[in-house]
Amino acid sequence: MHKVKITVLKTTLDKELADEYGVEGIGPCPMLREGQEFLADYAKPEGLCDEAWKAMYQYVFALAHMDGDELFYYKDWIREPGVAICSCNDGLRPVIFKLERTDIESEP
Repeated sequence: MHKVKITVLKTTLDKELADEYGVEGIGPCPMLREGQEFLADYAKPEGLCDEAWKAMYQYVFALAHMDGDELFYYKDWIREPGVAICSCNDGLRPVIFKLERTDIESEP
């Protein structure tokens, strides 16, 4: 099993939905910032939002167990081997992540 690098690509805000449903003054995710990185395998990295982890952990686990030159998820999604793009499940201010399988071995 290998470590997976999690990179915050983008923090977003759906202005239309936020205006209709969000509290006054809501903005993009206050917990994560673009460019922030984490390493993970089977456990949530310290500092990563619990809800974001729930949305991505199955992808992290799958990437950690695949060969480095494999395309992820039926080979019809991401063109770069060992990479997945996913988001957290916050409907008003989703955060977009890049997951990359690394060559760093996980410790048992």
